[in-house]
Amino acid sequence: MHAVEVNNLTKIYSGGMKSGRIAALKNFSLNVEEGKIFGLLGPNGAGKTTLIKILLGITSATHGDAKILGSDVSDYHIKKHVGYLPENHKFPSYLTGEQLLKFIADLSGYETGNINGRIDELLEMVAMFKWKKTKIKKYSKGMMQRIGLAQAMINDPDLIFLDEPTDGVDPIGRKEIRDILSHLKSKGKTIFVNSHLLSEVEVISDRVAILNKGELITEGTVDDLTSNRELYRISFEGDLPETILTGELAEYSLNRLEDKSYTLKVTNVNSLNDFIDRVRALHLNIHSIVPQKSSLEDMFISLIKESNGKNNK
Repeated sequence: MHAVEVNNLTKIYSGGMKSGRIAALKNFSLNVEEGKIFGLLGPNGAGKTTLIKILLGITSATHGDAKILGSDVSDYHIKKHVGYLPENHKFPSYLTGEQLLKFIADLSGYETGNINGRIDELLEMVAMFKWKKTKIKKYSKGMMQRIGLAQAMINDPDLIFLDEPTDGVDPIGRKEIRDILSHLKSKGKTIFVNSHLLSEVEVISDRVAILNKGELITEGTVDDLTSNRELYRISFEGDLPETILTGELAEYSLNRLEDKSYTLKVTNVNSLNDFIDRVRALHLNIHSIVPQKSSLEDMFISLIKESNGKNNK
């Protein structure tokens, strides 16, 4: 069973006289496996928040259908098994962290007994235990994110939606939150992360999807999406003579790097093997051949530009 199933989802908002109808999602389809950390990426206005609102039952789709944990998103009973941390969340400032979690537990229908023990466990997990008696109005932005993460987990949900979970958190805090998410994953939880911090998503996600102008551009593992299958880093035993670079190997795109290795751009694996055969025929020894990867951010920017270019034609 998939934790999230989305099929041909379309959401159209009716704007004013000037703006007309706005398609926030266009025939969007996506599946998220159980027990995985899934990252949703996209620029502002891509439709990410609309998708999450539909999955949480906050708004409804114009066309298509969506399920979470095997149930239609309209089934309110399934909400007991879902946690949610919204972006820019606001909690009653007069409550303490402990009081907030008790309040959220009541709202979520927490029924497993020792709520005080559960609260202490979560506060320890998010490094907020020593501030549990402190009023929220005294919390920093990072502390607000931590207490927000705790409230999203109060009912021990199977599926957790996190909207910008590390926003405003310092590097050490972000590492701690990543560790928490990895721990939740190890317990079989499914985590759906919406974030603009691509470096964070790249580190923690099993799979990612990129959304732009309501449409799914691509989806896959981080390794699959960031592997540049046409670019290799090659080092040789000793330096290559300039005469060989401009002569026998001139037809290949070899660019020398500062460490005396080279980048090689080929069209496919057959071209790579042709290059290796040519090098060996010249009695040159190859020390290493390493496929190169671009960062998730590089790939994201490239795909968004490409998508915008197609839409503008």
